[in-house]
Amino acid sequence: MSKTVKLRKGLNIRLVGGASKVKTDANVPKTISFRPDDFHGMIPKVLVQEGEQVKIGDIIFQDKYSDTIKYASPVNGTLKSIVRGAKRKIMEIIISCDQDQAPVEASAIDLASLSNEEVKTKMLAAGLWPFVRQRPLDVVADPSNAPKAIFISAFDSSPLGPDFDFVLKEKGKEFQMGLDAISKLTEGTVHLTVNGTVTENTIFSEAKGVQVNSITGKHPAGNVGTQIHHIDPINKGEFVWTINAQDVALIGHYFLTGQYCAKKTIALTGSEVKNPQYIETISGANVSEILNGQIASDNVRVISGNVLTGTKIDKDGHLGFYHNQITIIPEGDQLKFFLTKGWLGPGFDKFSNSRLFPTFLLGKKEFTLDTNLNGEERAFVVTGELEKVFPFDILPMQLVKAAITNDIDGMENLGIYEVAPEDFALCEYVCTSKIDIQDKIRQGLDLIAEECM
Repeated sequence: MSKTVKLRKGLNIRLVGGASKVKTDANVPKTISFRPDDFHGMIPKVLVQEGEQVKIGDIIFQDKYSDTIKYASPVNGTLKSIVRGAKRKIMEIIISCDQDQAPVEASAIDLASLSNEEVKTKMLAAGLWPFVRQRPLDVVADPSNAPKAIFISAFDSSPLGPDFDFVLKEKGKEFQMGLDAISKLTEGTVHLTVNGTVTENTIFSEAKGVQVNSITGKHPAGNVGTQIHHIDPINKGEFVWTINAQDVALIGHYFLTGQYCAKKTIALTGSEVKNPQYIETISGANVSEILNGQIASDNVRVISGNVLTGTKIDKDGHLGFYHNQITIIPEGDQLKFFLTKGWLGPGFDKFSNSRLFPTFLLGKKEFTLDTNLNGEERAFVVTGELEKVFPFDILPMQLVKAAITNDIDGMENLGIYEVAPEDFALCEYVCTSKIDIQDKIRQGLDLIAEECM
């Protein structure tokens, strides 16, 4: 039975630079990159040597401690380099792309004839399994666990987030096939949660074989963690798997054609982008050609992902594996005169969730914000601001403090099994004390994984 959820807490950060609904195809990137840090906790065992040719779908590396989880090449090319850091830790695996990106010939897979275990085996062998993530811990799912449910969020409520209705409007067949395949991975319910403010029919509202739920409210309404908490919460000892909506279509494409495909449509957004739009590219692609002629000023920050949870990259860096967006905003490294732009300024161009500045009178005004923290880390004091934007029935400040102090009993009692770092992104944004809350939650989850899982 579908559920309808209305959130009272949250915050929409209204930024300039939303992508217009125009889609272009990017050229074949010069290189693509795998960053093991995108797959938290995974230690790669590389199966291909530098200089070796690879084809689309070839397995490049696997998880050292779970060798059934494999990672496939999204392109035809040559393994250019394996970048290592301290203690020879693999930081990046870079593949040079060929101009000919024709996929390997294959035939469709008869999904109806496959058992649940056979579907899982095929996804593992094809390198599709990294698209499946697990709560608790927010890591690549352990295929040996039995999930009580699988959650898919049909919309992204983060600042300047992509519109999945637009991105997937021509991929209804692939998306439905993906849902059919995913449904075989669990004996529980597959939950597809849609934006309750969208009234027209889309491929999401017409999805079959899943429970379609509706959620309304401010960000983080689109976060899968918020949806899990309000629809089917996680208890200790339980597992829930999550998959991004675009990745569902990629899984469906594999079963329809037998071919591995890592093409995705990303939103190029931000106030420093000349022409914000949607671009079809490849997971892990080099962004230099995507950004060529698009950056409006020199002193900018390029972010793979959104401004709250994304990763800072260079202008010739690479798109993150799980990211559906590139955001470019001004770098906040310049001094601000305290009487005009600083702490005594009138604030006519500033955004605040606490109505500190008069801009709240302007309604739906969009803002050009930079990366300046406007302060430094200080004592972690009780302000009540975190609770205003955290739509969980959890005490956020107490949980963060338990994570900081490595209090395992406290974290368990306060709900650490239900959350992921992205669920605390807004808390980090509004935190008066400038604490890196997402990092603290990740450290807490790592301790729980080591001691309790």
